[in-house]
Amino acid sequence: MDDQQIMKQALELARSAAGQTSPNPLVGSVIVKDGRIIGMGAHLKAGQAHAEIHALNMAGSEARGADLYVTLEPCSHHGRTGPCADAIIHAGIRRVVVAVLDPNPLVSGQGIKKLEAAGVVVETGVCEQEAAELNRMFFTYIRKNRPFVTLKHAITLDGKIAVHGGRSEKITGLEVQRDVHELRLLHDAILVGVQTVTLDNPRLTNRFAGSPKQPVRVILDRHLRIPGESHVIQVPDAPTWIIVGSQADIGSRGAFPEHVRILQLGTPDVEIAAALELLAEQQILSVLVEGGQKINTVFLRSGQVDEIVTYIAPVILGGEGTVSVFGDLHVNSAANGIRLQTQDAERIGTDLKIISTLKE
Repeated sequence: MDDQQIMKQALELARSAAGQTSPNPLVGSVIVKDGRIIGMGAHLKAGQAHAEIHALNMAGSEARGADLYVTLEPCSHHGRTGPCADAIIHAGIRRVVVAVLDPNPLVSGQGIKKLEAAGVVVETGVCEQEAAELNRMFFTYIRKNRPFVTLKHAITLDGKIAVHGGRSEKITGLEVQRDVHELRLLHDAILVGVQTVTLDNPRLTNRFAGSPKQPVRVILDRHLRIPGESHVIQVPDAPTWIIVGSQADIGSRGAFPEHVRILQLGTPDVEIAAALELLAEQQILSVLVEGGQKINTVFLRSGQVDEIVTYIAPVILGGEGTVSVFGDLHVNSAANGIRLQTQDAERIGTDLKIISTLKE
């Protein structure tokens, strides 16, 4: 086995914990000696042992003189757990192969320096792009001080999301609905505007993925006019955070159920950048935006969108009385349109799923 083959196994181990580790990154590790895998592990949950520690524990005394592969630079500081770099040195690892450096200022290069100072051979950049993509949400959170934002919508072939009145209807098939719940599992929060809650009364929970983890339900509601009988208020399946403006009269609404939090901004309007900064302060690394036309539009215009997931159903609704996925984006010609770059496309049942990013 060469370095890339082994690192790909470490990446698969990391990927197996997707949706479980936030606010920590996904990390996998493999230890090899004399051509044999003697240890492996993945970081499973924040506060628990890191991937390298699981792999070292499996390898035991055989780790001395072995090569350790890890998808993200080993930590060198004391957090909820001890420094992995120290554990690697203590175990007598001969060589460490790292896929990508950790952008966290508490680590960034320090883990490598500590290993090299102890005489450990370190190589970096093996499967670097794949490792960075795996942790794109964590990297965005660290580098931009805001959550990674995924804008998700289901549309007809002619770009509609609803008929007259704006109330959403099931456009895509059951297979897409299951895929959406898997997508919810991968995010820390689901965000909608108060209009979506008022019109559709959604539960905003992960129901098909078979996981006890539920994303936080985030509602943007400038004046705190959310209906008290809505599911997100009455059903404590998941935490509900309502972000309101400075002029919202919180006291007049009385007490909310225990699972509901009110987060008030210092400005009358609920600006997207300010809301995301507030969520980052609460260690929300990723947000799945599932709103209607208004929320879709303000997010896209804000420049805070990292990924767009579009499900397209082979249905045509036509123009009169229907609602398009986006409203006015202040585009006056095709040349000035917001350009996207397709990252992936696949058929799901009878529908199409396209993953895009904004062109830089």
